[in-house]
Amino acid sequence: MNSHFNATRKIDPSRGATLGDGSPNDMDRVEIGPTQMAFAEWQEAGLELPDLAAMRRFRHERLTAHIVARGYAGLLMFDPLNIRYATDSTNMQLWNTHNPFRATLLCADGYMVMWDYKNSPFLSEFNPLVNEQRSGADLFYFDRGDKVDVAADVFADEVRVLLRNHAPELRRLAVDKVMLHGLRALQAQGFEIMDGEEVTEKARSIKGPDEIRAMRCASHACEVAVRKMEDFARSNVGDGVTCENDIWAILHSENVRRGGEWIETRLLASGPRSNPWFQECGPRICQMNEIISFDTDLVGAYGICTDISRSWWIGDQKPRADMIYAMQHGVEHIQTNMEMLKPGVMIPELSANTHVLDAKFQKLKYGCLMHGVGLCDEWPLVAYPDHAVEGAYDYPLEPGMTLCVEALVSEEGADFSIKLEDQVLITEDGYENLTQYPFDPALMGTT
Repeated sequence: MNSHFNATRKIDPSRGATLGDGSPNDMDRVEIGPTQMAFAEWQEAGLELPDLAAMRRFRHERLTAHIVARGYAGLLMFDPLNIRYATDSTNMQLWNTHNPFRATLLCADGYMVMWDYKNSPFLSEFNPLVNEQRSGADLFYFDRGDKVDVAADVFADEVRVLLRNHAPELRRLAVDKVMLHGLRALQAQGFEIMDGEEVTEKARSIKGPDEIRAMRCASHACEVAVRKMEDFARSNVGDGVTCENDIWAILHSENVRRGGEWIETRLLASGPRSNPWFQECGPRICQMNEIISFDTDLVGAYGICTDISRSWWIGDQKPRADMIYAMQHGVEHIQTNMEMLKPGVMIPELSANTHVLDAKFQKLKYGCLMHGVGLCDEWPLVAYPDHAVEGAYDYPLEPGMTLCVEALVSEEGADFSIKLEDQVLITEDGYENLTQYPFDPALMGTT
């Protein structure tokens, strides 16, 4: 066994108390983090690790600045990804999305309080920016029954007292995703409730230097996992047993092995199941000489989303001419649209000046041209011209934004779809494509 992956060793015994990202070098960190495998692969790739303490300070400062700029008393977050952004702590993230038991209040003066599951306040204690740990934000019916209104009143009163101490002159409170009884209780305390989702999406849209380092690491881990998935597909499709789920399971496994967290969708489909798109992977036995298309939607290391898409030709024959054309057309679409990306370009300009897909691909084209990405798919969304809503996204691109550039090339009634997507960083003078995974040479017509 390679000693680098020996579970009895520290990841980097020569470093001392902390690893390259500043996390404890004791193999007992509280927060979810990369594995030894991931650290080794990143070192071999020459990637620079994020400074997690600096990343957390950057996020805290951005959120606080957005609160102050709007004249709000504070920002109350229930969305688990907003809580992750604010605190870098996690607790049963997927369960929390439909059973919202956590909340974080960030006051206008920077004071931050976390309400967590009553038995797990320690999950955010590693972050000194979280000033207090409490419990009692579980305002959903399953957990509180017919007394949820009482719990909501108690919670809202705690919020009132905190803001009286930390923003006494302000009564406007931004809230992202609050349960009904929670909203009513906060309003009863005299708060004017503002749109917290607008605050968090704008704050999260610009990535700091360490977030970008984290994204490079997460992207590398995702692409290694995708390569494992492709190798498995090419080695096993045609055996009469391997199904879509078998292939997709490789991506899940390899993501978790590197410290990744979950995958938000099941968007892998083979052959005719790829058209229309959005049929999620299932038990269909994959056949030789068909296309497999997928969209990772992968929340990986450091909680960073890597959202890339590829289409593969799996077979011992050459793909048809219409498949090759669709693939080349899709690559042209995303690469041409990428060339528009630079600071100062207004989002409506991207819609108006998009590369135009052929008429036969228009009906089934993707839901957007581009979208932001960070901890998940994020603001902003760049719509196709026929879906654009005037005034919805009148904002310029800025350095530090990260966007996914999309293409779905799919003809109604066809037996395949081409799905492509690259993840890019807006730089000071243009863009950088963070996605290194190659396009299938057979579908590109180069083999």
